[in-house]
Amino acid sequence: MLPIEQALPELIRELDQHTTVLLQAPPGAGKTTRVPLALKDASWRDGRKILMLEPRRLAARSAAGYMARQLAEKPGQTVGYRTRLDTRIGADTIIEVVTEGILTRLIQGDSLLEDYAAILFDEFHELLIAPK
Repeated sequence: MLPIEQALPELIRELDQHTTVLLQAPPGAGKTTRVPLALKDASWRDGRKILMLEPRRLAARSAAGYMARQLAEKPGQTVGYRTRLDTRIGADTIIEVVTEGILTRLIQGDSLLEDYAAILFDEFHELLIAPK
């Protein structure tokens, strides 16, 4: 059992009451792969998707692939990803793992991201670093 498992019930309770929650846990705790799967059946999702931002293409594909395997599926079913030149999203996809460029395009097409119930910023500390 991953360390994040203990925090998931409280996280779900907090998201039932609040629109913004910050989850901090050490590397390897299971944030990337357990949190989105734990949220996929949340009532507040109301048929909308969960979007998870990963800063790197390899990380996005790997995280989506691992989560899909946890569900005994392939990427593009319940869990999918979108990266530059590679997309595995299907009609039944609930969790989409995307990179920054894809998120930017999604926002340009729908600034409110109305198809999504939640946006998860994974590796948030990497997103705060300005390019040189």
